[in-house]
Amino acid sequence: MANLSDQLMALAVLTYLAAMVCYAGEYAFGRRSRIGKAANRPARQLVGAGAPVDAEVPADPVVTEPAAPEKPGRGEWAGRIAVALNVVALALHLGTLVTRGIAADRMPWGNMYEYIASAAFVGSAVFMGVLLRRPALRHLGLFSSLALVMLLGAAALVAYTPVGPLVPALHSYWFIVHVSTIIISSGIFLIGAVPAAMFLIKNGYDQGKRSFPYTLGKRVPTPAAALERLTFRLHAFAFPLFTFGALIAGPLWAEASWGRYWGWDPKEVWAFISWVVYAAYLHARATPSVKRTAATWIALLGFVTMLMNLFGVNLFFEGLHSYANAG
Repeated sequence: MANLSDQLMALAVLTYLAAMVCYAGEYAFGRRSRIGKAANRPARQLVGAGAPVDAEVPADPVVTEPAAPEKPGRGEWAGRIAVALNVVALALHLGTLVTRGIAADRMPWGNMYEYIASAAFVGSAVFMGVLLRRPALRHLGLFSSLALVMLLGAAALVAYTPVGPLVPALHSYWFIVHVSTIIISSGIFLIGAVPAAMFLIKNGYDQGKRSFPYTLGKRVPTPAAALERLTFRLHAFAFPLFTFGALIAGPLWAEASWGRYWGWDPKEVWAFISWVVYAAYLHARATPSVKRTAATWIALLGFVTMLMNLFGVNLFFEGLHSYANAG
């Protein structure tokens, strides 16, 4: 089962990579107006000769035959194939976690490698949920799949740990309560960072910025305001989960295991820093005098602190939470 889990992970990463290539094909060669036209096309009406465009509809409107539906081009097919590959990769990803859990006879998040794999799975599942609700956001798949490939690649290269039993400190029912909520919120924050970055790029391009990376906004059909709203909704959903996992369940588990609620452990400190930054984002987002771009930069800063807590603390700091090679 452990070998099967490793093989499924390799296949999942390759499939995410193939999906990323197809997403890139649609992003580069697709007709960006195909989505944008439907949302931004002005309502035109047939009027009499010589009448202005905005004139009222005549008493006897001209009846015209509906236009033939536009056939999907190569970019459209690339996008559809990318979504199909994304679903296959998600299934392989789930198989990776299930087989590793069976091999270890426990929940598959007892070390840094398993934590990253689980958080990335949540992020991938959340993105597919977003696509089910808003198919027009498919172009974000290029950047979400890129983030997943990089995260899983880093997990395999830097944090891989063979299957093994849990360290004694993790033998508690709080293991499931605390870690599961942190994993879910981390996966949502991961996907929330994608529309946040694209909002800043698209908004900058709309304001006339033509340097990299703002030039990427040229082929983004979704309005900047819609990207910003999606960013807020994802963060608003993840923040209460992260609050419960980091500031309620975590201290309660620490008191049960180590006899204190707070001990200035590096991971505790950085988790609190992440919480403060994300709380600052939500506060800034709710403050009318704060620009949406400034608030979104705070959200991205929060994700940077999450990465620091995930990689930096586990690899470069010694503490009670240093489980980079645990398992």
